[in-house]
Amino acid sequence: MVGEDYLKFMKSLNLFYEEPENDRWLPLDRYPRRIIRRLVRGKTRPGGHKRVFFNLCAGLERLGISYRVNDYRYIQKHPEEVACIIGKPHVLDKIPWENSILFGASVFSHPCDAPNLFECLPVKKVLVPGKWMKKMWEPYYGNNILAWPVGIDTDTWAPIPLINKDIDILLYDKVRWEHERYEYDLIAPIQSYLYRHGLKVEIIRYGFYQEEEFHSLLARSKAMIFLCEHETQGIAYQQALSCGVPILAWDRGGYWQDPTYFPHRVKFAPVSSVPYWDNRCGVKFKNISEFPVKLDEFLEKLNNQEFVPREYILENLSLERCAQHYLEILEEVQLTV
Repeated sequence: MVGEDYLKFMKSLNLFYEEPENDRWLPLDRYPRRIIRRLVRGKTRPGGHKRVFFNLCAGLERLGISYRVNDYRYIQKHPEEVACIIGKPHVLDKIPWENSILFGASVFSHPCDAPNLFECLPVKKVLVPGKWMKKMWEPYYGNNILAWPVGIDTDTWAPIPLINKDIDILLYDKVRWEHERYEYDLIAPIQSYLYRHGLKVEIIRYGFYQEEEFHSLLARSKAMIFLCEHETQGIAYQQALSCGVPILAWDRGGYWQDPTYFPHRVKFAPVSSVPYWDNRCGVKFKNISEFPVKLDEFLEKLNNQEFVPREYILENLSLERCAQHYLEILEEVQLTV
């Protein structure tokens, strides 16, 4: 626990988070484009980076910790206080920072994008969402890297009685690269196996839904299949676990696949699609050849009610627990100032 004396000293956290928004065709056209996007697409769904910021704030509120957001005038007048820059990276360039900085977890993709970060700015620690990402960054930043996941809102993402569920499997498609190839080699064969088992299946694809739709589908689903090359944290699958929905997860392992970096700039392995996980959450499979056996195992355990995924989330990834961990890291940074 963060010491009581420290909490008294720390009157309010200084949080910074902004989404980059640039003009495209004309000076200041980002403002009318924002309005048009809202009219055409409706309410925007918070991405993973913004969700990190929102959920950290929610966790701090549950702990009774006050904070101010993007108060650049205040932080410049108080260089002795730590600037908690959640992200995104362009915030590092907003002002000439004199404050010690705790940066993350909405960071850039790889430290090769900022090899001189600690020489150019008063950054003390960098937070990344998970352990495999921490290992990927350590050769560049050493002990200055910490793994910190944001918490899940377990009140919003909560179970409903099993009797109300009419979907056997919710297939969550978050295949980001070479989607046409994986549609043929992975997704379609999986659908075929599921239909052969006589299961009712619904499909949702990352980037093509509103959060409310996902929440509604989870409320109706007995289980979920999660397809993604790799995740740094994986907030969506953790929301499913919080709802008590067990997961059969494609955990292919291997190299980090981001084509901006792999294989010409960065080759790192192993990665994971479900970096926060234990046997209470479900079953994992590596490839389509392994899928039929793992599906049978998953369905048998599901029918026997052997999974308790919400228990895992409550123990490891609640809003309060993760916000408390953030405060402990911040205390370490503050004590070095």
